[in-house]
Amino acid sequence: MTEIVRLPDIERALARIDIVAAMERAFASYSRGEVTVPPVGELLFDDPPGEMHVKYGAIRGDDVFVVKLATGFPRNAAAGLPAFGGVVLVFSARTGLLLQVLLDEGHLTNIRTAAAGAVAAKHLAPKTVSCIGICGSGVQARLQAQYLRTVTDCRRALVWARDARKAARCVADLALLGFEADLASSVEALAGAANLIVTTTAAEEPYLLAGHIRPGTHVTAVGSDTPGKAELAPELLALADLVVVDSRAQSLLRGEVHHAIAASRLTADRLVELGEVVADPSRGRRGNDQISIADLTGVAVQDIALAKAVCAALAGG
Repeated sequence: MTEIVRLPDIERALARIDIVAAMERAFASYSRGEVTVPPVGELLFDDPPGEMHVKYGAIRGDDVFVVKLATGFPRNAAAGLPAFGGVVLVFSARTGLLLQVLLDEGHLTNIRTAAAGAVAAKHLAPKTVSCIGICGSGVQARLQAQYLRTVTDCRRALVWARDARKAARCVADLALLGFEADLASSVEALAGAANLIVTTTAAEEPYLLAGHIRPGTHVTAVGSDTPGKAELAPELLALADLVVVDSRAQSLLRGEVHHAIAASRLTADRLVELGEVVADPSRGRRGNDQISIADLTGVAVQDIALAKAVCAALAGG
């Protein structure tokens, strides 16, 4: 019989999982070629703006495969509705039967995205992080800060968002997480102070430019998960000493790398996968003055790994 698992039980299971470590293993497995991940399915809506992604796949030899559906409708908040939704389906790879329905309401997608940002920072950020800069003021901005606490001792943060009131609320929430948090007056001011920057917006035009970034900075971009979104200028990727992606194949179709290659500012042979860096740190940052960028578009292996970990935690009581 199919087991229906609701969000409160999922959250209790997550509390028993080392999610960052699970994401590290997932990325490494993907880069070793052990995972079957078909292209992303998606529906994009204009009025009201929204999106639905389907990400699915299987780790070869596993007993299960996973299908994840996630939605994002940013105007929902104005109507008092959640901006995110979704469900994760866990099937038997032996019989094809549906084993678990994880009614996560989009939470697992948000968590695995934040944990991936922590993995990128752990392996690519400069040794001494003086200030964390967060672009955006939504759920992911807060989660990125929360998970970065597990991989860096830095507790100074700057927040910038186009809506200053929302940014101020985000600053207050980061203070509750133990950060000395302030509002940045501009993207330039944020980049001038921070040497670890995370971009979490749904922008369709780049706002973080090459001229903003100082030597020694690492940037993790997580907002650009469709072909039409962009947060980083192509010239910034051209300037970077190291460009890391979660998936080479997927980065050619969506995300910051997609735009930089289309603008002839970057070539695919410069790309390194995050799983390759996890497995071999010599492929990562090599000097304190290097500029590194991680372009994370979200890969199904993350959903598979987290769903399996949740189900295992639930089975263990």
